[in-house]
Amino acid sequence: MKRQIKPGAQRNAKPVNLTRRRLALALPAAGLARAARAAPPGGARANILFIVADDLDYGIFSLMPKVRRLITEPGLECRNHFISLTLCCPSRATMLRGQFGHNHGNLDNHGDYGGFAKFFRDGLESSTFATWLHGAGYRTGMLGKYLNNYPSEDSGSNYIPPGWDTWWVGKGGTLYSQYWYTVNDNGTSRSYGGEPQDHFQNVLLRRAQQFLRTAATDPAGKPFFLYVSPVLPHKPYVAQPQYLDLFPGAQAPRKPNFNEADVSDKPGWVQRLPLLDAAAIRQVDTIYRKRRQCAASLDDMVEALIRTLRSTGQLANTYVIFTSDNGFFHGEHRIPDDKRRAFEENIRAPLVVRGPGIPAGRVVRQLTGNVDFAPTFAELAGVAPPAFVDGRSLVPLFNGAPPARWRQRFLLESQPPQVNSVYLSYSGLRTAARQNFVLYDSGEGEYYDLAADPFQLENRYATMSDALKGELRTQVNALKTSAGAALRRLEEGSGGQQ
Repeated sequence: MKRQIKPGAQRNAKPVNLTRRRLALALPAAGLARAARAAPPGGARANILFIVADDLDYGIFSLMPKVRRLITEPGLECRNHFISLTLCCPSRATMLRGQFGHNHGNLDNHGDYGGFAKFFRDGLESSTFATWLHGAGYRTGMLGKYLNNYPSEDSGSNYIPPGWDTWWVGKGGTLYSQYWYTVNDNGTSRSYGGEPQDHFQNVLLRRAQQFLRTAATDPAGKPFFLYVSPVLPHKPYVAQPQYLDLFPGAQAPRKPNFNEADVSDKPGWVQRLPLLDAAAIRQVDTIYRKRRQCAASLDDMVEALIRTLRSTGQLANTYVIFTSDNGFFHGEHRIPDDKRRAFEENIRAPLVVRGPGIPAGRVVRQLTGNVDFAPTFAELAGVAPPAFVDGRSLVPLFNGAPPARWRQRFLLESQPPQVNSVYLSYSGLRTAARQNFVLYDSGEGEYYDLAADPFQLENRYATMSDALKGELRTQVNALKTSAGAALRRLEEGSGGQQ
């Protein structure tokens, strides 16, 4: 019988404050074994600025020159960063808790299987990276989008989760349209209108800069953690007015898998997708152009935040982390606009980091995931995360030789069949050996050798060897029923080679 792990298990467990020496001795060996090494001389802990875009795919991210100049080039890029469950709320729950979806139990954006209301009911906010860092003496701030469908009737309209000193979070109106929305501003409802200065991205940037300037006046021993969460480039893809004329004639990249002609090897749900006709392709290109405009806005936001850190004297002592909650499709495999499937365009996300001790131009090729943010923040703050954490700290990848042991496979999950149907619900793996292996609840499967087939044009599930198929299936089944240190050990095992 499949072992069930309750979403709220150990939910009240607290991280342990430790000295560096004790931290080095206490953290588990599987990816969490090093103490925070990157703090600047004198013992002061570094600040953390965590920026999470909404639905920003790697392709469009690669066209953001200011992020590249200000974060990637003076810092590092994780080239193999993946999202375990590619949907907004599950991905963000994974970030907050450092758990895969099957362990935190938040598998959808709303209803019985996910969303803020479930996260609140399950008591998961009692232990997140916010409570850990706040307990360690950080000034904490959450600005922008939190969890989908926040707040709930149970929480109350102006609920602020534990661990946050500053809270400016969208809670109603037409937030994704960027105008005519309402926020919870530190316990007070505040509404915004339809003028350019009311655009959510503009107000978000002003509030983030205000936080950074205020935090810079704190005593030297009080670092800050700021989570900035814009809703760009999420649908309906509305940038500020000054960006709306950019990129005339832009088209989605016509990669070999764009509007894929022959999908006879793919699962039934792909075979049932129609070829994109001229009108559908024009719509894909329109969406792509709008998303490029949104990315330009995000690019300028990053530049403004870096400028504020520099002007307040905090840049040298701040880790700046830029990522996204999932990828996005622009016509690949006939998918015009979605973010819930296991193809590379969707599971791969950007991750770049700059900060103390990180050498310029560093490239990290190890498998990393959204499950790793919480333990990374814990290590930088000098606290040991609770035992329920599945992810591993990325700090050992920041400089020097990479760890001798690291994950070799990353678990992929989906919404449950009650929401997604058995034809779309899956579990699978993305491996360090560049394999993509997916098992659908319907009994269908996919297997791609990405080294030979980077655009996933040939599904080799039907012709792969029985030995390899059995080995990868065993790995999937073991990972999706495991947790914590046991899961990390399973990630590191050898195998999966053909």
